Amino acid sequence: MASRAIPKVLEVTRVSYKTPTLLAAGPYLVLDYLYCDASNYKAYGSAWFSGTLSNEKRYEIIECLSDREFFVAEQVGFLPLYPDLFAKYGGPTDDDHPWHRFEGFRDEPKLIGSVDVLGDASSLVLVFVAARQNWHPEMSKNFYL
Repeated sequence: MASRAIPKVLEVTRVSYKTPTLLAAGPYLVLDYLYCDASNYKAYGSAWFSGTLSNEKRYEIIECLSDREFFVAEQVGFLPLYPDLFAKYGGPTDDDHPWHRFEGFRDEPKLIGSVDVLGDASSLVLVFVAARQNWHPEMSKNFYL
């Protein structure tokens, strides 16, 4: 049986806006997501993108998710959130898995604090369309626990 190659993580350009002179006016699209292990311990995160998306494009992303809810953070270039739980509760357990859960979209008129902008909102659509029905949980370190 031939082994399946693990695809390369789709690269998303990170633009860091750390100083007030670089705080550009919005709009910004924010995708809120979380990691929840089998014991219901949770870690929350947000991915920021410049620009915004139509409702149709947002729906297109939701349709790309596994069960219209789950995705592999590493596959779409998002920071995985499970390390936050590991740090807080002493490492991985049998309850951990590779999936993150989509929580929703929101629009922000400006950057809040010091955040990394992962790219243009239109790039977000491309990344999720590429992963549609082809999710690779083995791209997550949690797959091998």
